[in-house]
Amino acid sequence: MPTKTPRKKQARSGLNIPLLRGLCETPGIPGREERVRELIRREVGALFDSVYTDSMGSLICTRKPTVASAGRTAPTRVLIAAHMDEIGFYVRHIDEKGFLWVNPAGGFDTRNLFSRRVLVCTADGDYQGVMNPGGKPIHIASAEDRKKVPEVEEFFVDLGMNPDAVQKKIRIGDTVVMNEPFFEQPEKVVSKALDNRVACYVAIEAVRKIAGARTKGMQHAAEIIVVFTVQEEVGLRGATTAANAVGADIGIGLDTTLACDTPGVPENQRVTRHGDGVAIMLQDSSMIADHRLVDELCSVADKNRIPHQRCILPRGGQDGAAIQRSGPGARTAAVVCGTRYIHTVTESIHKGDLQATVDLLAAWIPTVA
Repeated sequence: MPTKTPRKKQARSGLNIPLLRGLCETPGIPGREERVRELIRREVGALFDSVYTDSMGSLICTRKPTVASAGRTAPTRVLIAAHMDEIGFYVRHIDEKGFLWVNPAGGFDTRNLFSRRVLVCTADGDYQGVMNPGGKPIHIASAEDRKKVPEVEEFFVDLGMNPDAVQKKIRIGDTVVMNEPFFEQPEKVVSKALDNRVACYVAIEAVRKIAGARTKGMQHAAEIIVVFTVQEEVGLRGATTAANAVGADIGIGLDTTLACDTPGVPENQRVTRHGDGVAIMLQDSSMIADHRLVDELCSVADKNRIPHQRCILPRGGQDGAAIQRSGPGARTAAVVCGTRYIHTVTESIHKGDLQATVDLLAAWIPTVA
């Protein structure tokens, strides 16, 4: 009989659920992250020495060293990137019946788009709608009809209003996001947009933890720059411009990753496992992490008894790749949180893993010389 790997015990979390809920439920697709940015700006004002928005819309937050850096003429510059955007759609056409046809911004598996409640975001307000593909309902569909998986361009949004009203209220280029509430389970949180609002949450709470512990000796010699980036889901665009502007020595890509520890997925393809802690990414299709930085992160986790796991993602990328390749290059790793059902409205994260991610980032920052 095969032996079971013992699960790591995790401390009870003290998560800031209202902040996480607010981040997840705020609409912000690639190129239209301004609502998320303003929420974050209000939250981080007292945590950083300077906060500004760059030309692309990324929020760049700098925290100066609190102690002198031994043996260096200038402090080590650490860039931590967390993207604000979620996958969604732009309205590309409004037909004579008032149906909205959309263009994706980010990667979708269309099997997850059937019968979805959506929010259409406009300059004058948000409107609730439903998304479905064109075609016959099950009562009149043939066997062949039921086998078909529609393409993204076959999905439309029904706002349930008069076509003339639709033409007056909606414009080409308005945005569409999934409209599903955040909720808690005993050990998990579930929401749309955990990818990647969870990383925004982690960055905020880790810096808050450091700032609140300064009187207890949690000082840092490095200059800490957290960039809440735009347009990651369409190609690491905001991180690319921000990283080139900042010029970091060390980079951390904060993101989610797959947790395929669920039925139907072979054990050797699970990437991470819920309940085993924060994950340190060694390789994905966008980046190979600096092995010294990986070892440093794992050592900090061991020293502080923070549950952690190492992982490799065969396909997919994150903002750390943009930092790694910026300017003359930077030593970079990815710190990620395993997420079940990613790129759906049921994204799920283990509360203990999330707390471990905050704890690792907060414990690592003071160790950077």
